[in-house]
Amino acid sequence: MAPKILVVDDEQDFLDLLSYDLRNSGFDILTANTGMAGLNMARRHLPDVILLDLQLPDIDGLSVCEILRKQPSTARIPVVLVTAMSGEIVRANGVVSGADHFLPKPLDRAAVCNCVEKVLRARDAQLEAEAAAPEGALPMSSRA
Repeated sequence: MAPKILVVDDEQDFLDLLSYDLRNSGFDILTANTGMAGLNMARRHLPDVILLDLQLPDIDGLSVCEILRKQPSTARIPVVLVTAMSGEIVRANGVVSGADHFLPKPLDRAAVCNCVEKVLRARDAQLEAEAAAPEGALPMSSRA
């Protein structure tokens, strides 16, 4: 079964292009064009990775990420923030909100697929480590 990727962005052309690239790389794709729609899709479909724009028309991406992290069913889904905004404050706020990684816009199409694969490998390694850990041991966080 192909990994499921949820892409949340309000720019339809961006969604279409990114979805096309990710599908061609073997991923199943879900899309949403608002923060609320993204939250609902994440809760309903439990994707393997979420690519999340920061600037959305209803709820900003940082708030969406924080909500995802507070809900047990979505708390461990890796979130990659995709943004045209730059700077250390944006990155620091992203880390505080629970983001796992950042991708700057405009996107390098190959870099997106590489990032998703890297995030999936890290998630899989963490799950394997947790499965092998003695019962009662505290899991290590994958976020840096």
